[in-house]
Amino acid sequence: MSFGRNPHVAKAEQEEQKALAAKDDQAAELAWREAARQWDRAAARETDAKRRDEHAAKAAAARAKADGDEPVTDEPAIPRDRLN
Repeated sequence: MSFGRNPHVAKAEQEEQKALAAKDDQAAELAWREAARQWDRAAARETDAKRRDEHAAKAAAARAKADGDEPVTDEPAIPRDRLN
């Protein structure tokens, strides 16, 4: 167990990667919906208002991608400073 880290953030980022790598539209939609659910859970556990708002915005964006309302890019939700 990691202390001080929100485990749902990593799960949401993993689901976004799964959605980007999905072979068909149905699998991608399910992965985007799961990512949105994980972002909601991350927002619910967050005590910092700024991060809570960021997680809620990412949940809304994931739902929009699942509905086909927002174009899907290959840009992950992981900030560039956390990639290295």
